[in-house]
Amino acid sequence: MRIAQVSPLCERVPPRLYGGTERVVAYLTDELVRLGHAVTLFASGDSCTRATLVDVWPTALRLGDCRDFLAPHVLLVEQVARRADQFDVIHFHVAQLHLPIARRLGTAHITTMHGRLDLPELGPLFREFCDVPIVSISDAQRAPLPEAGWIGTVHHGLPLDLLPFQPTPDDYVAFIGRISPEKRVDRAIAIASACGIPLRIAAKVDAADRNYFEREIRHLLDNPLVEYIGEIGDGDKREFLGRARALLFPIDWPEPFGLVMIEALACGVPIVAFRCGSVAEVVEHGVTGFVVDSLDEAIAATRRIDELSREACRAAFELRFSAPRMARDYLQIYERVAARAETVAMSGAA
Repeated sequence: MRIAQVSPLCERVPPRLYGGTERVVAYLTDELVRLGHAVTLFASGDSCTRATLVDVWPTALRLGDCRDFLAPHVLLVEQVARRADQFDVIHFHVAQLHLPIARRLGTAHITTMHGRLDLPELGPLFREFCDVPIVSISDAQRAPLPEAGWIGTVHHGLPLDLLPFQPTPDDYVAFIGRISPEKRVDRAIAIASACGIPLRIAAKVDAADRNYFEREIRHLLDNPLVEYIGEIGDGDKREFLGRARALLFPIDWPEPFGLVMIEALACGVPIVAFRCGSVAEVVEHGVTGFVVDSLDEAIAATRRIDELSREACRAAFELRFSAPRMARDYLQIYERVAARAETVAMSGAA
């Protein structure tokens, strides 16, 4: 198939450091190329891909001095629309920005929503665009928008050789991601402290969360059990995440997926996670981690984490969360929407 992948421009594909959507786009794109498909990636010019790259903007917006992130994305949508007839299917990953254009395209298309959908403004929008085919990244993500045009759920996947299995951990638990109110690094610190286990934190602080970090979190980092490393990239995750006894995922929001959970499983690292959003779809309670409902439960689960098999965690990753499985799932959806578009075109011509 001739497939277009349309990535956000905030990070390159894949990101150098933090970034979920662009990382998934990278893994999916390269796997589709490996399977023999003709893939074109619309992304920032510093992206690294096995596909044909259309560099809409020279560099990732977050790493440059761009002050209006919307302007480059409008250019992105226009470039995709201008070349739409070159593809059998177009896969959008840019939230809702393109919906008016997508509705008017003659080419088959799908949109994967990567973010939170429990915002009140989204209800009227997706009722209007209920004819646009939408893919969720977890079943839980769909709950706030039953009126959207859902056509499937595809869990994220990672390349099988990206993060190697680590059978023997060191004596610490890990937190990785962003320091923000919904990610609850304060809970992670409380859990580790109660258990007397060192906690290593690899996380970035966005400008929007700087005040929260200074007011609520910075003083907690003085705890002698806590080591704050800062933002890390894929190359550092092998050791940082792979050597952990457990990943702490103490979120307090409807997490759409949580890519770091399957990164942990790839390394063989079990997870202690709060029951929010997609968590119960990713973590098999008592097998690959513990799904908890309170801080006390999280502390008790962390004390038991060595009861779980790291081999079982890796096996679950290989079975459920690999990039080949993700690509196969998307290809089935591509074929459905392409066949539907061809039927509509033929009926119109008749």
